[in-house]
This record gives sequence, C-alpha cells and structure tokens, in this order.
Amino acid sequence: MSLRWKNLLPRYLVLIVFMLIVLLPIWGMIASAFKTGTEVATSPFSLPENWTLQNFRQAWTVGKFNVFFKNSVIVTTAVVVGSVFLSTLSGYAFGQLPTPGKRLLFGIMLLGYMVPFEAVIIPLYNWMNALGLRNTYWALILPQVGLSVSFGTLWMSSFFENAPRELVDAATIDGCSRWQTLWLILCPLAKPASTTLIVLIFMWTWNEFLLALVMVQTESMRTLPVGLAFFQGKYTSNLPLMAAGAIIVALPTVLIYMIFQRFFIRGMLGGAIKG
Repeated sequence: MSLRWKNLLPRYLVLIVFMLIVLLPIWGMIASAFKTGTEVATSPFSLPENWTLQNFRQAWTVGKFNVFFKNSVIVTTAVVVGSVFLSTLSGYAFGQLPTPGKRLLFGIMLLGYMVPFEAVIIPLYNWMNALGLRNTYWALILPQVGLSVSFGTLWMSSFFENAPRELVDAATIDGCSRWQTLWLILCPLAKPASTTLIVLIFMWTWNEFLLALVMVQTESMRTLPVGLAFFQGKYTSNLPLMAAGAIIVALPTVLIYMIFQRFFIRGMLGGAIKG
C-alpha cells in the first residue's frame, strides 16, 4: 500500500462510518414502508419478504394524503412562482436601476428575512382572521410569498449587481428597454441563481409546518407536513404505514433536488454571483 493511501484510508473510514450513520435510518424507513407490521418488529433493516404497496395505498386513501398532496402542490406552486417573479423584479431594481433611497428600501425589505417567523405568527393569524382568509389557500400563500421575497431579493440583487455591465450597455444602445434587458439579456444569465432560488423556496414551502398548523383548522385544507403529524397521532403503532406516509411527504423534495442538482450546486458555489 502506497504512502498516499495510508494517509487517506483513515479519512475514508471515518466518512464511511458517518455515511452509514446517516443512511441506516433512511434505509430502515424505506424498507419498513414495504413490509408488514410483523416483519418490521422482527427485522426492521432487512429486505421485505414480499414487496407490497399496500401501505402507500392505505396512506394515500385512508390517511387522505391525496388531499394533503393536492393542497401542498397548489400552495407550493403559487409561492414559488410568485416569489421568484417578484424577487427577480426587486433584485433587478436594487441591483441595476438607480432607485432613489435604495439602501433604506433594501434594509426595509430585508426585515422580513431577519425577523424570526415565530415572532410574527400571532399578528399574521389575527390579520388573516380579520380579512376572512383563514382556512383558505391565501392564508398559506401570501405570508410565505412575503417572507420568501425578502430572501429572494437579497439573492437576486447579488447576481444583478455583478452582472456584466457591458451587456446591459450594449442592450441599451441597441434600443432595448429595461424590461427587455431584464428578460432577454439578464434572466438567461441568471439561470443558476434563479434555479437555486426555486429549489430553496420549494423546499421551505413544501416543508412548512407552523404556518399551516396555525392558519388551517379544517382537515380538507391541510398540507402534507401537518397531515403527517395528525396521521402519526392516529397510527403511531403502525410503523409501516407511518414510513409510507413519511416517504410520500419527502419524495417530491428529493426528486426536485435531483432534477435541479446541477444548477443548484452551481448557484450555491457561485453565491448567485455569476451566471
């Protein structure tokens, strides 16, 4: 064995140990979702004797995960589309345009990012109740759009500030309006930054628990995280059913990350600076 491998071997062993610590519970959950309760009790980490989707069917219908999934899709789609669109506009304004009072406005915009969400949940509840929006999609969409735009403005303005000025000047000379410069010139360059923002807002919105728990009391309006919490209270002793429900909740986030992984990593490593 070479000296190089002798030095690297302890590091790889440590990494393998930590990888097993992380992956073993995940494997146990996946395997349990395809087993019966007896199999989970006797051999929780082994392969299922008979692979079955019965737990997923039961969670989807009896546990009403089909309803919760639809609600999560509606809320998450609206929040992601609205937040990314508004963040792009505000980021362009703060990063490229000569906006009067830019520093003051930017500081006010960032208050939504700096203030803990738990600190505003009670005023939000009272406000939504006064507007008659409680137990509606708007009670879940509007607050999350407001909070996401604060971070999105910071994220996108960082890119637009460092965008190649030569391209903007050339577009202006060619007769492009500011709107055309944004959508035709800068947005294609901002694809890694925008994709990273989409993934981040999607994960935050999809996994949001506190807002959905406070704003929604009717079962038909619950999102997946809240639905899973109530589902756990009913079927605590049924581990295969619980595992199936947890996979239904987590799977969309994993798929979105896998699909946009390349752009997400580019955006994170670049700090949303370069396109």
